Amino acid sequence: MDGLVRELPLSETQYLIMASLIEPAHGYAIMQHIEQITGGSVVAGPGTMYGTLKKLLKKRLIRQVEASGGNDRRIMYSLTEEGRRLLELEVGRLEMLATIGRGKIGKMRSGTDG
Repeated sequence: MDGLVRELPLSETQYLIMASLIEPAHGYAIMQHIEQITGGSVVAGPGTMYGTLKKLLKKRLIRQVEASGGNDRRIMYSLTEEGRRLLELEVGRLEMLATIGRGKIGKMRSGTDG
């Protein structure tokens, strides 16, 4: 089995940051994207954001990349290939859990057990 499995489960913040880095982005843009895609239900503060980015960098799941604009001094981040694979594994894990949950809720509503 993939050695990345030991990194699962991702925290909500790790997952949302990695999902936001399908395309390179800087920290503030990541925070805005997370708020947008969650409809404002998750707001990543700077401390949590940059602490999590540091951990993901250390694990080599993301990397720093050059900004496309010559004068842009913001640090840009991008997923590594390992980060992409881990994100795919986590999506599969979450889909499995959602399927189980939907099945159990359906059984509860219909009055059956299992």
